[in-house]
Amino acid sequence: MARRDEYGRTDARDAATAAMRVDLFLWFARLARTRATAQKIAEKGTLRIDGRRIDRAHAPVRVGCVLAFPLNGQVRVLRVEALPERRVSPAQTAALYTSLETLGAKGVDAPPARA
Repeated sequence: MARRDEYGRTDARDAATAAMRVDLFLWFARLARTRATAQKIAEKGTLRIDGRRIDRAHAPVRVGCVLAFPLNGQVRVLRVEALPERRVSPAQTAALYTSLETLGAKGVDAPPARA
């Protein structure tokens, strides 16, 4: 079994199975302002990892996982491209995930279109 550090990340030598907590990924990738906010997003039950509903902040995220969750009135869908070692600068977040949203998607709270 892979060794884990105090944040729950696996050793870098085991990159194929490396994982990190979903709340840490959301915070490190600056998708949430605080770790407490990231934990609330994960525990609310609206976050999905690879289509599975997640209701715990310690769910593992690996490279290649697809995350879907509501954020600021819109549904964010993204693929994890890398696991960060620490919280990165806003300029470096582009290397951590790829957004999979379609350009014509409506927001979560958008009113229905009128005919």
